[in-house]
Amino acid sequence: MFIRNESFYSFRRNYPVITVLVAIHFILFIWMNFLPGGTIIAQLGIGFNLAVAYGEYWRLVTPIFMHIGIGHVLFNSFSLVIFGPALERMLGKMKFIILYLLAGIIANIATFFLEGISYSQHLGASGAIFGLLGAYVYIVMNRKDLIDRANSQLVITIVIIGLVMTFVNSNINIIAHLFGLIAGAAIAPILLIGIKSFSMHSHVQVRDTGTPTFNPNRWNQQRKNRKRLTLILWVGFGILVFFGIINRFL
Repeated sequence: MFIRNESFYSFRRNYPVITVLVAIHFILFIWMNFLPGGTIIAQLGIGFNLAVAYGEYWRLVTPIFMHIGIGHVLFNSFSLVIFGPALERMLGKMKFIILYLLAGIIANIATFFLEGISYSQHLGASGAIFGLLGAYVYIVMNRKDLIDRANSQLVITIVIIGLVMTFVNSNINIIAHLFGLIAGAAIAPILLIGIKSFSMHSHVQVRDTGTPTFNPNRWNQQRKNRKRLTLILWVGFGILVFFGIINRFL
């Protein structure tokens, strides 16, 4: 569910929304830091509560796509690539976009009302990504037909690690993380209406030179290789922590 083994071509074809979001992350990052006009883009789009209070409401949306540090953009983009695909396949493109944007916007609205106009400028996709985690939490708690036990345990582990890093790292918008998580869990029940079991419709293997084929035994094969899966996932967690440490000092 969280292991990516596709080629770039297959990933791009299977998860177009996530591909576009990650591309936007890096395009804006490069523009803001290295290209002409980048400073203006940053000034117009960054989250700034005082400006929102004066009517610049687009700042509740634009920070979701913007990052200023290399560690920040790598961490959030890597997290999106790991945690997003299962939900994009499960929900479909439009519902996934709704979940992602609404969670990010609600996180920024909460920042505006709870932090006040004196709060420092903020940006990043973290609130929206925590919204995805919130949706997984809802699935684990209330839609056990959509996720198996092993992945349920991994979701809880991921959320715990994410919350710990939220409070440990400096310069983190804690309100955005918490309310992104809450928003994702609150939105998920509506978006999941009518959704079938993940294992029934999402395990499509794509060959680069052939036709997509359905593998009904994939979950059985994964159970037989659970030790290998666990090792790979902990390596992934280690990479996330590494990126989080980099982001703290850059």
